[in-house]
Amino acid sequence: MSSTINAQNGMLCQGAYWTEDEANLKMKDFASQWSDLASWEARAAIIKSGIITGMQLDKMPKITGNFNPIIRNKKIMDGYTVENVAIESFPGFYITGNIYSPTKPSEKNAAILSPHGHMADKRLKEDVQTRCAVLAKMGAIVFAYDMVGSAESTQVNHKMPIALLLQTWNSKRVLEYLLSRPDVDPDRIGMTGGSGGGTQTFILTAIDDRIKVSVPAVQVSAHFFGGCVCESGMPIHKDKTHQTNNVEIAALCAPRPMLLISDGSDWTRNTPRVEYPYIQKVYALYNAEHKVENVHLPMEKHDYGYSKRAAAYTFLAYHLKLKLGNVTVTNGVHEDFVTVLLPDDLKVFTLEYPRPKDALLGDEAVMAYLGID
Repeated sequence: MSSTINAQNGMLCQGAYWTEDEANLKMKDFASQWSDLASWEARAAIIKSGIITGMQLDKMPKITGNFNPIIRNKKIMDGYTVENVAIESFPGFYITGNIYSPTKPSEKNAAILSPHGHMADKRLKEDVQTRCAVLAKMGAIVFAYDMVGSAESTQVNHKMPIALLLQTWNSKRVLEYLLSRPDVDPDRIGMTGGSGGGTQTFILTAIDDRIKVSVPAVQVSAHFFGGCVCESGMPIHKDKTHQTNNVEIAALCAPRPMLLISDGSDWTRNTPRVEYPYIQKVYALYNAEHKVENVHLPMEKHDYGYSKRAAAYTFLAYHLKLKLGNVTVTNGVHEDFVTVLLPDDLKVFTLEYPRPKDALLGDEAVMAYLGID
C-alpha cells in the first residue's frame, strides 16, 4: 500500500464506526452546526469538498468524451432490448456492462445508472437483470455496470487501495457517456443501486448535480460507513477540519428527488427515526419536503428484492416521467415478462472478442498510470 494511502488511515471511518447510540448523538451535533439554508450550504460545501479531496478525485485525468464504446450482441426482448457494452474510463481501463433500452424509444429518453452491490458477478444476476429490464420497458435507457474487480472488470482487484476512487470515477464516466448520447434527456437522469450500489448512488449524487433523481437502497446509515474499501477505504468522511457521515452525504441530494429504501435487519433499521428525519430537515430548507421519501420495510432483509424494486419503480416513474402503466397489473408491478439471460450472454469480452490489447493490467499498473500514490 502506498505511503499516501497509509497516511490517510487515521482519518478513515469504516464499518460500524459508531454505535447506534453514538450516531444518534452525532446527528444532533451535526444538526447544531446549521440553522438555515445559508449555514447548511456552507456545511454542504465543506462535506462535498471533503469527498472530492478525500478520494483524490481532483487528481484524476481531465477527460472529455473519448468513450470509444464497444457495443455488441443486441438482444430484442419483450418491450426492451439488451446490449453488451464497454466504454473507456480512461486510456486502457474499461467499464463493462449492459445497456437496457425500450424497444420503442422516444426521441429523448430518461436514463438511469445502475451500479450494484457486493456479490460475485452481481451485474449478471437475476435481480439486477430484472430491475434494469423493467425500467427499460417503462421507457428508460439503463446502464448496468460492474463494480471494479467484479464480473468482467478484472483489470484490478476489488479491494485495491483506490477502489472507492475508481468506482466513483467509473460512475461519473457512465453518467457522461449517457449524457453524450443524442437519445438521452439530460433533465431526466436517475441513479439507483442496493447496498454497495447504494453507496455509489449517494456519493455520485452528492458531488454531481447532473444526477436528477436518486434512489439509494438499504445503505444510508448514521452509524455504518460501509464495510468495504470501495465504500470507506479513503477519507471522505473526516479530515482535520470536519467530520460527517453518510446521512449528510446523502442529504447533499437536496432539493433533488430522493427515495431512501430501508429494512429492519441491517444498518438501515433506524431510518424512520434517525436518518430520514435529519434529511427531511435539510429538504425543508429548500421547501422541498415533498421530494424526499422513505419506504421502510421492517420485516425484510438486506437486499434489493421485489418490494424494494416496486417502490423504486413508482418513485422513478413519477420523477423521470416513465410509463409505469407498461409494467403494472391490478395487483402491482409485474416482472414476469423479463427473460433472465445466462451470464455468458451478457458479457462484452469473450474469446472471440477479447479485451483490447492496450488494457492496463493489475493494481500497480493502474495506480502508476493515474499517478495516485
